[in-house]
Amino acid sequence: MVQALLTAALVMLLGSGCAAFPDGFAITAPDAGAATPTATGNAATALASLPVKGRAPKTGYTRDQFGPSWADVDRNGCDQRNDVLARDMTDETFKPGTHNCVVLTGRLHDPYSGKDIAFTRGQDTSSAVQIDHVVALSNAWQTGAQQLDPATRQLLGNDPLNLLAVDGPLNNQKGDGDAATWLPPQRGYRCTYVARQVAVKVKYHLWVTAAERDAINEILQRCPGEPLPAESTVRPAPAA
Repeated sequence: MVQALLTAALVMLLGSGCAAFPDGFAITAPDAGAATPTATGNAATALASLPVKGRAPKTGYTRDQFGPSWADVDRNGCDQRNDVLARDMTDETFKPGTHNCVVLTGRLHDPYSGKDIAFTRGQDTSSAVQIDHVVALSNAWQTGAQQLDPATRQLLGNDPLNLLAVDGPLNNQKGDGDAATWLPPQRGYRCTYVARQVAVKVKYHLWVTAAERDAINEILQRCPGEPLPAESTVRPAPAA
């Protein structure tokens, strides 16, 4: 039902002439099972298509507005946290009897710092590797997500495109910052990072603030032609 409504709304918008996207940037129809269209093309071109507005009030924001944490929105049988750990780490081991869903150990090459981090599941150790929302949920709430229906917000909160396994302390440092207030210390990753933020904002029809747009644009000028990330960020269904 959500997919049908979003698709119908997109068709009406495009048909009305109200949405004009620059050359080299396109929104494609969703694949079967997807709930929102996806963007393809150049990150700088896509950035230019995003509306620029001030932040809306944070009033009403809670994590619960984005549905249950780590819901299995890609329906592969595993929750999204473990999906992202398994997708982004190497040398993983899994809890027996979980069909390779629950990650016990692994090694992360952290994109934010460039260092390698050993992960061990446990009350006192799991926080070394955390799952970052590339577009922080409170930022999303203040740039358009509060206008989305609950089902779409749940997809945004659990979308593999918007999730990365990263260094825990750096994730805490980022908080709900956007590109104008926080960027990964690893400079070589910044183009990929902001391109991913743009892709998420395009996919869920969010906007950027002027400061955020300028910060992203400054980064993208250093990497002309930086593409938007592919939607192949979903972990395949684990082997039974």
